[in-house]
Amino acid sequence: MPPIVFIHGASGNLRDQEAAFLAPLKGRAELLFVDRPGHGYSQRGGPENAYPDGQAAAISKLMEKLGIRKAIIVAHSFGGAIAASFALNHADKVIGTLYLAPATHPWPGGIDWHYRVTSTPVIGWLFSHTLAMPAGLLLMDGATKSVFAPNQRRETYVEEGAPALVLRPSAFQNNAEDVANLLGYVTRVSPRYTDIETPAIIMTGDSDPIVLANIHSVGLKRDIRNSELIWLQGVGHKPDYVATDLAIAAMEKLSGQPRDLEAMAQAINARVARENRSNRETP
Repeated sequence: MPPIVFIHGASGNLRDQEAAFLAPLKGRAELLFVDRPGHGYSQRGGPENAYPDGQAAAISKLMEKLGIRKAIIVAHSFGGAIAASFALNHADKVIGTLYLAPATHPWPGGIDWHYRVTSTPVIGWLFSHTLAMPAGLLLMDGATKSVFAPNQRRETYVEEGAPALVLRPSAFQNNAEDVANLLGYVTRVSPRYTDIETPAIIMTGDSDPIVLANIHSVGLKRDIRNSELIWLQGVGHKPDYVATDLAIAAMEKLSGQPRDLEAMAQAINARVARENRSNRETP
């Protein structure tokens, strides 16, 4: 396969996607897992990196530095807005894009209170330097389980995916700034998605409690002419973990290999139905 670039979502870092995809893809392609600017162990950089197009530009420059001419772009959740901006502004570097439970379009309502507080000058600094870490660690188990719901969280996810890295003060503030800026950004930019010409595959669960698939995933399918939408029944916000084999098959299809993604999705739907039923029955 050609090179593959992975873009993580909000409250994440490169280890989130690495834990899902490194082992099954190791040795099959050149893999680039990135900490988005200001996340994980990446520096924030300039003010442009508080927006998806700035982060897309930073990833494009990293590809150039590493000698990666073109790649398949894989993006989860918030990373979807970055991947869409990448396809708009750096199309010459894109073979195709795989969107996993993407956040890409304007949505009704707002954002959670802690994003608003943390992105507020002075108050946000105080909050991120005092309460965020102890409160976040206390809530981490339940919060990560809710991101996977209604599916079971991988038992080792908290260690492998390292979500606690977002609780460090600078990362916490950067994450809040990203999320606070997202709605205005996608409101401005999403009308341009019709200009995207590179192929796209969208994988989304019909039981996602985090991102409204009927707005974002359906919107991408409508806007990107050369796109395919794969629905997964009973799957929440983490199809990268729940349907890893299907995501890899989608990457293979974007690389030009024939793959029947719908047939694979039906088999996964049956498996997930059994697993969810068992989860409900287990005390």
